Amino acid sequence: MRAMPGLASTLPKAASAPTPRPANVPYNDWPRVALPPLEEFRPALPVSVIMPCHQTPEAVLARTLAALERQIYPRDLFEVLIVDDGSDPPLKTPRSPLNLRIVRQERRGCGIARSRNAGMRAAAHSIVLFLDGDSLAEAGWMAAHARWHHVLSDVLTVGFRAHVSVQGIDAQAIRHRPGGLWELFAGRPADWPGHENEHYMLRTRDLTARADDLFRAVVGGNFGIGREFYWSVGGSDESFARWGGDDEELAWRAWTQGGLLAPVRAAFAWHQGRWAEGTETKQRSAKMQRGKLTHLIAHPLFRSARPGRIYAVPQFVATIETGCCSAEQVIAVVANVLADRARDLVVRIELDGSAEQRLARLRDLFGADPRVHIAPALPALDEFPAAPFHVRLSARVTAKNLVHRLCAALGDAVMATALLPDGTRLSITRSWALHRARRTGGSPADFGDVRKLRLLELRLRFAAGTTDRAAALDAMGIRTKWQYLLHRGRDLRSLQEAWRFVRWLALWCRQRLSPDNWTAAQFPAEIYAPAAHLEDPVAQAAARANGGASGTAKTDD
Repeated sequence: MRAMPGLASTLPKAASAPTPRPANVPYNDWPRVALPPLEEFRPALPVSVIMPCHQTPEAVLARTLAALERQIYPRDLFEVLIVDDGSDPPLKTPRSPLNLRIVRQERRGCGIARSRNAGMRAAAHSIVLFLDGDSLAEAGWMAAHARWHHVLSDVLTVGFRAHVSVQGIDAQAIRHRPGGLWELFAGRPADWPGHENEHYMLRTRDLTARADDLFRAVVGGNFGIGREFYWSVGGSDESFARWGGDDEELAWRAWTQGGLLAPVRAAFAWHQGRWAEGTETKQRSAKMQRGKLTHLIAHPLFRSARPGRIYAVPQFVATIETGCCSAEQVIAVVANVLADRARDLVVRIELDGSAEQRLARLRDLFGADPRVHIAPALPALDEFPAAPFHVRLSARVTAKNLVHRLCAALGDAVMATALLPDGTRLSITRSWALHRARRTGGSPADFGDVRKLRLLELRLRFAAGTTDRAAALDAMGIRTKWQYLLHRGRDLRSLQEAWRFVRWLALWCRQRLSPDNWTAAQFPAEIYAPAAHLEDPVAQAAARANGGASGTAKTDD
């Protein structure tokens, strides 16, 4: 990294302000976005710079403001907001030629998240850049961030920084330096802590890899975001009252909600002071934050899906489309999903308006279970916007570990689907693709690969009476009796089911060998189809009242 030669002291303003659009590129492929070179960029939109501060020494703040005075961005197009998080005594308003304001708030623990929100509420402009109060921005820092936000409305620009000793350098030296800060700090030792170094960029190919931890590249003290997008993802979580983790959690929500993460090397800043200064305290605080992040970031690096654990933000949101299925069929599917190997999930049961009987039964059975949401008022994407995977299932299908199988089949694609013979789809989709499709008016398929799955590889079973047997078997790739036996036998979950399978196999062979002696009464439904014996008691009572059979007819699966 080096200073950017050839830039004018002030960039010329564009004639008219552009209208930023939502990102419309696959995955996080930010190089596809058409941007003017930084040297040719003509600013048209104003910028608000928010600097959270607490007990920041006057000399430190003076150096930070001196660096902002040297920005190549037109000075009449940006403001600086210093958010004083309960400093004692309160920070004084510095003398500066910048358009500068101080926003004050009461100190309640480490208030970086609250400071970001307070600054955002006070910001006058739609492009907002966050900079630590003890960081020195290179001259092209603001322009490098802002040109992305002139084009995209949902981009989060990731700045870079290093830690350097500024001993012997005052605000005048920074304000009147002949070149960039790179030249001023030449020869001084610098630290490149955590994910702010080039090793992370190398591993993720500058955040273009199909990795699910790209959000970890965001540096809380140097990033840019649009005001509308910031609030749409929920802003900063003000429950963070210790140092560390709040920026990762905000970046997680921006990422899972379809934001494009753009690494901007030209948006470089220098932290005043070496990384080792106060490291022990920061590491201790960060360790204490891990428990909180476990609940909020549904990623394997932050949690492990262990039996019995329930998290604030689930990894999987499984929505069950019930259609006209009976309550017993829905109950069987919900029980399977709750026992899924995926574990870290919630279940949403979608019911139509004519489902009063089912609704009452489901509420009686699952109403107290926090993992089950019955007839939710909000769409899944709005109810769980930060959950990374959304799954849609059908109450017509029962299968062991179906969510886990769908996730395994997804790989690095954005969506995996399986088409049932009756036209119903099973699917798993990454949340970021759903959010991005909603903003652009497109489809998740526009933003990455879609994998079409054969039903046989998901090892599905169909509830009785819900689909045509021949069509179902053909869709699953089952065209011979031996394929069918293999399919049924390998899906056993217990000794009890194994015994039922043996009994079923004996009856099946008996029918094949002696078809004339076969009757339906010899084929028990509880063996044949695990969901078939779950009948609607209302229908049973009606049948008995009419003098009919005690249950509805069982069909082959």
